[in-house]
Amino acid sequence: MDALKSFINTLSYPWFSFTLSLVLFVAVVKLKKLWTHAGGWLMLALITVFFCGSMLDENFRSVVAKPDNVPIVMMVYLTGYFWWLAMYKGIKNDQAIEAGAPTFEKSESEDKVFTWPDLVFSELICMVVLTVGMVVWSIVLKAPLEEPANLSVAPNPSKAPWYFLGLQEMLVYFDPWMAGVVLPGLIIVGLMAIPYIDTNPKGNGYYTFKERKSEIFLFLFGYIVLWVQLIVIGTFLRGPNWNFFGPYEFWDINKIEPLVNIDLSEIIWIKLLGVGLPSHWLPREIFGIILMIGYFVVLPVAMSKMKYFKRFYDEMGGPRFYTGATLFLTMMLLPIKMYARWVFNLKYIVHIQEFFFNI
Repeated sequence: MDALKSFINTLSYPWFSFTLSLVLFVAVVKLKKLWTHAGGWLMLALITVFFCGSMLDENFRSVVAKPDNVPIVMMVYLTGYFWWLAMYKGIKNDQAIEAGAPTFEKSESEDKVFTWPDLVFSELICMVVLTVGMVVWSIVLKAPLEEPANLSVAPNPSKAPWYFLGLQEMLVYFDPWMAGVVLPGLIIVGLMAIPYIDTNPKGNGYYTFKERKSEIFLFLFGYIVLWVQLIVIGTFLRGPNWNFFGPYEFWDINKIEPLVNIDLSEIIWIKLLGVGLPSHWLPREIFGIILMIGYFVVLPVAMSKMKYFKRFYDEMGGPRFYTGATLFLTMMLLPIKMYARWVFNLKYIVHIQEFFFNI
């Protein structure tokens, strides 16, 4: 049992778990017809058995069973459930469209009911059930309140609310202004821009997967892999001093992890060229600047010529395609920076401390 726990702890470390999650994500999407039917119940049973068995471990239980972490466990289960539900209905609708039958939503809309009393009565019952559930919850689980704030004492680990833990995890790989301002801003702007960038009418008002494969895959990748997973890591696997701990590891406050992160300019000038760093920021960071210009300027143009992306360029037109490509490349910068940190200990691609500009 100890060997199994040690193996799971090792797999949980970001460089292993993130790669594994990418492989599993692609496999789950490819095998959607399997787990949206009988296989889904088997997956749910295995995950539940694993979770309940893990609760027997004291270290696992001390983190997962904390009152303020219980909602995160529920969020993971609910995310999995609604992912299953959307894929299940999408596959059913795809099969119905191929057979010439109406979609689930169209057939359901024919069975109409009045707002009063049918809808209002259902909402009343939901309100009563949720009120009872919240009361029971407040009795069973103590509110995670601590002593009044003390300016001389900081909690360790000091964590943001759960909905910001994904951003806090990004701070490991990006400068604070990028992780806390630029990327969240682009997420909001990107979500607002989606209806104007993607004007494909297919999939509006009904579930589908076959008609929107690329769009759904991209959205699920951004939400499941790059958002929910970071929240889970920040909640359950980041301990004192923001060190990483496996699910069965004791949160040792004295754990020390040496940091040897270096910038791209140091790798090129010192390690590859064997000379010192130039004193002026422009020659020092010229390689990183060229790399970023190529990534955000040259690469979108090259993408418009590629076979896979060319159809999007033809359908969307230049302005909308380049806007969407820029948002897509910004999103992909996160996993790129994560792997660069794990493999090369890379901190910043561009590090201009004179202007507090770091990428």
